[in-house]
Amino acid sequence: MKQTRPAPDIWLLICILALLAIGIIMVYSAGSVLAFHDYGDSFYFVKRQALFAVLGLVAMFVTANVDYRVWRKYAKPILIACFIMLIAVLIPGIGVVRGGARSWLGIGSFGIQPSEFMKLGMILFLAHWLSKEPGKIKTFTTGLLPPLGLIGLAFGIIMLQPDLGTGTVMMGAAMLIIFTAGARMKHLSLLALGGIAGFAALIAAAPYRLQRITAFLDPWSDPLGAGYQIIQSLYAIGPGGLAGLGLGMSRQKYSYVPEPQTDFIFSILAEELGFIGGMIVLLLFLVLVWRGMRVAMTIPDAFGSLLGVGIVGMVAVQVIINIGVVIGMMPVTGITLPLISYGGSSLTLMLTALGILVNLSRYAR
Repeated sequence: MKQTRPAPDIWLLICILALLAIGIIMVYSAGSVLAFHDYGDSFYFVKRQALFAVLGLVAMFVTANVDYRVWRKYAKPILIACFIMLIAVLIPGIGVVRGGARSWLGIGSFGIQPSEFMKLGMILFLAHWLSKEPGKIKTFTTGLLPPLGLIGLAFGIIMLQPDLGTGTVMMGAAMLIIFTAGARMKHLSLLALGGIAGFAALIAAAPYRLQRITAFLDPWSDPLGAGYQIIQSLYAIGPGGLAGLGLGMSRQKYSYVPEPQTDFIFSILAEELGFIGGMIVLLLFLVLVWRGMRVAMTIPDAFGSLLGVGIVGMVAVQVIINIGVVIGMMPVTGITLPLISYGGSSLTLMLTALGILVNLSRYAR
């Protein structure tokens, strides 16, 4: 008799699809004015987002139906391919410069962002590596330093683009995997101190990053410069009140909030849908993270557990940073809101990763 395959976590699926639907609606609402101004087509951004959403859903369907243990065999080749793409981005004539960063591979308006692929590639490889010898991570030189060196190499290449936001998300997810794998707290505490010093050095090395820190502390010190984005974001959130101005009724999307369909889409959402709309989105993310961590905690093997933790960590870190920036609690870093913001590479890769998480939920106890 044929064995029936376990069903996936339905709440996890509902949250993913609900957030994706809200994202497509908000990409049109937030980006229609800019799309008409720049391209003469109010539907420019939403048509592309819908295309990548379909591609992402196909990828999610595939990964949700492929046994997660299969990825263990391909973890190393996938990571090598991600490194090759990251290096290719830095080669003049191959890498494409957009928004002041050489972060893209592609032709014309279509392109992929290899740093997005590296986030998932690093999670897969670390889950594979650290689950082979579970106790080894407790030793500093032979257990902890090798994965840290690999993470540091990937982060360094990403910073050459430069892309601090994506590098920070990758680093956050990777460190969560290392912590879950059993690394000693005293080792992690020392590394945290070193990491803080390293981030301070990165900020000091680039004047624009220092300006973002200054703007975060006092945006009104430079309201037309470094503080402009935060101020305009707060101007959007404030009038939204409890129920919002109504879908499509944002005033700040009229060339006030820069790139309203990407990094600051949540401020437009809060302006149009109010506190209620914003809380619904945050609640959906919270349920997604909760169900994802529940899957990671109840999966029967170490590889699946670490893989689940990494994917959930990637989502959680990205949401925390994006929302923190939008409400003025963190410096501007250029990170999109998962499943909501406009972006082909980020949306497709996020849905691919969440498909793996859905597959993991089939095997959770």
